[in-house]
Amino acid sequence: MLFIKKYISLAMLLALTLAFSACEKDFTNPSAATEDQVLNSAEGLIGLTVGIQKRWSVGRQSPVYATVAGAGFSTFELRLINPGNLAENEVSIGKGTLTGGNGIVANIWEECLLTRNEADKVLANASKVPDAGVRSGLIAMASIFKALANGTLAQFFEQVPLETTDNARFSPRNSALQDAISVLETAKATITSTPVSAAFMSKTPASINALNTINALLARYNNMLGNHDAAISAAGAVDPSSKSTFVYDGVNTNPIAFVSILTNNVYQPVDLTLGLPAGLQRVNDLRLEFYFQDLMPMNNDFRAAGFFNSATAAIPVYVPGEMLLIRAEAYARKDMLTEAKAELDKVLHKEDSDDVFGIGADDTGYSGPMTKEAILEAIYTNRCYEMMMSGMRLEDSRRFNRPGPNDANEERNRNFYPYPNSERNNNTNTPADPAI
Repeated sequence: MLFIKKYISLAMLLALTLAFSACEKDFTNPSAATEDQVLNSAEGLIGLTVGIQKRWSVGRQSPVYATVAGAGFSTFELRLINPGNLAENEVSIGKGTLTGGNGIVANIWEECLLTRNEADKVLANASKVPDAGVRSGLIAMASIFKALANGTLAQFFEQVPLETTDNARFSPRNSALQDAISVLETAKATITSTPVSAAFMSKTPASINALNTINALLARYNNMLGNHDAAISAAGAVDPSSKSTFVYDGVNTNPIAFVSILTNNVYQPVDLTLGLPAGLQRVNDLRLEFYFQDLMPMNNDFRAAGFFNSATAAIPVYVPGEMLLIRAEAYARKDMLTEAKAELDKVLHKEDSDDVFGIGADDTGYSGPMTKEAILEAIYTNRCYEMMMSGMRLEDSRRFNRPGPNDANEERNRNFYPYPNSERNNNTNTPADPAI
């Protein structure tokens, strides 16, 4: 199914009226459908949800590209091929070199806020759609992308504005995660009582399974907040045989493959160590065969494979192994070490054929000390290998208390990103930037 449908023109025209910061500005096209027309018809709202997916996943400015590049460079997972890519170069250096004028910082911020604003418009107007199944689909998809927007902002910034208004006030990042969880729980209740209809699915990309994605994101964000029992429950509710992906065709291409991997001109994985310190490296891990084109390239020119070596390769919203590792982490933090080891072993024992994407470790299982510290370290390591280039590693590095910038043997060059100039110049409530 093509990613772009006839409805996309409405969404893209509507997008021109939205802000590039937490404030709103109007840019009208007299020949286009008005915002009122879009928000008061089922087809207009469906088109807007399709447009939201495109905004999130297509192009170098998209959060899919910017989060993988940002987190990858900030944690030394990636190597820069051409320093002429200034935004990527600044993120790779990090610390004081990374400022609010950086393009990757700006793209994460602006595109997440735009995504959230558009999702809010769908949620605010979905009740106008008489077909209950279509209404459920609108609520589910808008909620997923609103949650992704808030959750992603919380991964990279200390504080986040939760409303789209002039001089929006900022809230702690945990409030953005709580908001993501709240909207997902409401959406889950909606689609549980009224399933998404075939009429809705026939007019949108069918690559995202609503219920499994909602549960996966509930697991992710509850885990980030330390809500251990909720994370365990939500992760356990995700069907491991189900896929949820961002899909691409010859017109709308995989942004990471198209911009970087296929051209070999922007970035590639650093090498088989994934930038990890010696004590965490698993250089014989079979998952490397999935994520790398060649394990013994000439001149150490390592190149990514997996989800990134074709312009039409789909990129997962989450991988099933993340759910097992969330459960392992939550159990470990609850001091339930036997249960944590059991979940970790499920990941390590997994063969290619056991995984819906073909990500297999085929390992003998965890054999280290049965201590909380050691098991959590193994879980972090396995998140790096199972979820390579997922855009999650900066969050993981902080949460697992890995050495930060200016620590001995640092494993990341920033803790949080500075606020972009586009926000600071339009919002007097923008906080001071974090030191690093």
